[in-house]
Amino acid sequence: MSTDNLHQGALKGVRVADFTQLVQGPWATQMLGDMGADIIKIEPPGGDWMRHYAYGNLYPGGESISFLGFNRNKRSIALDLKTGQGLQAAKDIISRSDIVIENFRPGVMDRLGIGYEALKAGHPGLIYCASSGYGKDGPYKTRPGQDLLAQSLAGGAYLNGRDGDPPVVTAVGQADLLTSLFIVQSVLAALYHRQHTGAGQRIDACLLNSIIAFHTQEITAYLEKGENPPRSASGIPNPWLGAPYGLYPTKDSYIAIGMNSVRKLAAVMGLDAFDSKEFESNNIIDGRDAIYEVFADVFRTRTTDAWLAVLLPHDIWCSQVNSFREMAVDPQVRHNGMIAEYDHPTAGRVATTGIPVSFSETPAVISRAAPLLGQHTGEILREVCGYSAEAVEAFIKIGKS
Repeated sequence: MSTDNLHQGALKGVRVADFTQLVQGPWATQMLGDMGADIIKIEPPGGDWMRHYAYGNLYPGGESISFLGFNRNKRSIALDLKTGQGLQAAKDIISRSDIVIENFRPGVMDRLGIGYEALKAGHPGLIYCASSGYGKDGPYKTRPGQDLLAQSLAGGAYLNGRDGDPPVVTAVGQADLLTSLFIVQSVLAALYHRQHTGAGQRIDACLLNSIIAFHTQEITAYLEKGENPPRSASGIPNPWLGAPYGLYPTKDSYIAIGMNSVRKLAAVMGLDAFDSKEFESNNIIDGRDAIYEVFADVFRTRTTDAWLAVLLPHDIWCSQVNSFREMAVDPQVRHNGMIAEYDHPTAGRVATTGIPVSFSETPAVISRAAPLLGQHTGEILREVCGYSAEAVEAFIKIGKS
């Protein structure tokens, strides 16, 4: 990892005061950091909550695997915002930043005196993004906001699973990660607006709105139909879609079949049962479970690779179904650079996801490992806040006392 690549991306020169923890904020600021922004991660003395929680209880070198996945390309400073010293340092960082991103519960930053209303008069160009569970006001304002809760409120859990199953939320934190994407999209739009007007603004994002927006097609269809669609008994993964869409067991694993004409798919597979005009459709709802079972019986007779060799030359929409083990070595995934590695001072070599977009003129790079707690305190106070060496030494000494 070369320090020559620090802040060389499209957002070079942009500084973000990052007050976020857990997922929705940290992934957003990591994406901005990947694109070259200077991310100053302002953590409480005990660190981001995610430093003490890890998927699978995995702590390589004592570092949370979850924290390592969401916090590369950042610098860390540990500040106690309940002390005058820590709060002043935070204000000094904000005053020299273009963007503030926070995901405290609504009102926390205001009570500390560093909410948008308190900051905008002295920093009219500031872009301030607050991210919460359910929004900055309203009946759920004080409720705890978390991905599972937002998915449950948004209705999509009744789309997943088989007929008769309980509601099923996705294993991936959709609400968190979608909110991250909306944060990035919105602050970049606000930067563009500021470039032309000089004016900053406040942005509010939340988990609930993000997951509802993500289900735009499903919700629009519900609002037209007026009732929830019945889920498939055979496991077709979308209740709004019919045969032949779905995942099918093969001789050795599974194969995914997209939206194909039932008649065409049957012909390629050597099935005569659906050779008529009524089966030209790629979305047959009535009788979809029975149609699925007919195809499933045939798919079980060959391996997934054998079926791909038969189907792909006929432009059938299909693919293998990878586990993470297969995905990590998939030739297209590797070609796209979506498995990346970086060196961490305590965790060692960390393998993680790569950067999902490419830029022809301002390539995004991983230039910093996820930081140790407070690793860059002295550096940030000197370079960003303009503190003297003596002031930095005194700051650190008081913080340790």
